[in-house]
Amino acid sequence: MSSPNLIILYVKDPGESASFYRNLLNREPAVEAPNFVAFPLDGGFTLGLWRRSKVEPQPSAIGNRGEVAFMVAGENAVARQYEDWRQRGLPIAQELTELDFGPTFVVLDPDGHRLRVCEPDK
Repeated sequence: MSSPNLIILYVKDPGESASFYRNLLNREPAVEAPNFVAFPLDGGFTLGLWRRSKVEPQPSAIGNRGEVAFMVAGENAVARQYEDWRQRGLPIAQELTELDFGPTFVVLDPDGHRLRVCEPDK
């Protein structure tokens, strides 16, 4: 069986979301069409942004029932990422805090998708 290598977020405006993720990821998309944008990520994974009104079949519900997580390694790496994204003015949904799994924080993209930063499992 193949390994998953693409996560797709349903977005209102792929162009607006592409601008957000271009800044967030510091990279250009590999695909940029009116209804779909794709950013290749490290490790062979791709982040897709699909215009919600064009998704087939249409989702039965909307809302945020999950997160995209960015694991960053190194001493104080989560805190450094927090400061970088805070200084960029990204909307913070959860301030830098310590949870059971270590330091973490959450920002929101233009559609309210939750983007969590945390440390990798040890």
